Amino acid sequence: MGAILVTGGAGYVGSHAVLALLDSGAGVAVVDDLSTGLRGLVPPGVAFYQGSVADGALIDRIIAEQRVTAIMHFAASAVVPESVADPLKYYRNNTDASRCLIERAVLNGVRHLIFSSSAAVYGRAETAVVTEDAPTLPINPYGWSKLMTEQMLADVARARRFNYAALRYFNVAGADPDGRAGQPGGAATHLIKTAVEAAIGRRPGVTIHGTDYATPDGAGVRDYIHVSDLAAAHVAVLERLVGRPDASLVLNCGYGHGFSVLEVLDTVDRVAGVKVARTSGPRRAGDPDTLIAGIERLCSTLDWRPRWDDLATIVRHALAWERSLPASGPALLDRAVAGPGASGS
Repeated sequence: MGAILVTGGAGYVGSHAVLALLDSGAGVAVVDDLSTGLRGLVPPGVAFYQGSVADGALIDRIIAEQRVTAIMHFAASAVVPESVADPLKYYRNNTDASRCLIERAVLNGVRHLIFSSSAAVYGRAETAVVTEDAPTLPINPYGWSKLMTEQMLADVARARRFNYAALRYFNVAGADPDGRAGQPGGAATHLIKTAVEAAIGRRPGVTIHGTDYATPDGAGVRDYIHVSDLAAAHVAVLERLVGRPDASLVLNCGYGHGFSVLEVLDTVDRVAGVKVARTSGPRRAGDPDTLIAGIERLCSTLDWRPRWDDLATIVRHALAWERSLPASGPALLDRAVAGPGASGS
């Protein structure tokens, strides 16, 4: 079997998928333009190409040189407020670039593609627990850019010998348990990432967006999935696509239960042994009170069960990664990373 091409493999979820693939014995190649990813997150020995997935000639070359048989597609812009301010960037980087990648895959005979989608496709969910059959009505360009790509994949799968999986992530957090990868810095907006940054002094504190939700403590409740469990799900999905080439999948990725913003911050305080400064801010437009992944389809379809379904463990791994980064800041990390327990450098 040839290589699995991981687009965005120098980014957060993509770098963990690379590790999961390598751990499974698969051959891997990475393409990343390094606009937000870090070259040092690509393990030594993995074929790396710097460039855009919209560069058809580059994708053709990679597929030929690496004998690519499947693609995991993570490359995307992923900051919701930025998508509202600059929607054309998101339709270019996410939707149109994905169209180019899918086209090159089909023309080169690559039959399987796993797409990094998002719970943002649901928009303002009508229920606290959201299943894959819920209405898809995004409320921002980021969500629309993901849903448009899902639609393209569905249309291509009907027309060609091609199958796909669209994995709708809820809140991804944590870091590789062996310290080999974690979430890059920069303009991070994810709660656990920003909270552990605050715990070690990289930012002054955390803003709680809304304290009057219809939840037990008034803070919004979300479903947090460990990034390594999510990466393992991608490997299981790939096995399913290869084994059932006539079937495609749309799956929520979460744990099926949630924690409030205050519960997350309390956990960070306990794990880090410090009190993270908190300020209260207004609700963000469109934020539901509670958003939890319905995962019955995920668990019944795949040979996959989570290993790290514990909030304190997720925080501990995120904190260990953050502490392993250079004091000058994670944005400067341009070398191969070896954290606690890592086997490479």
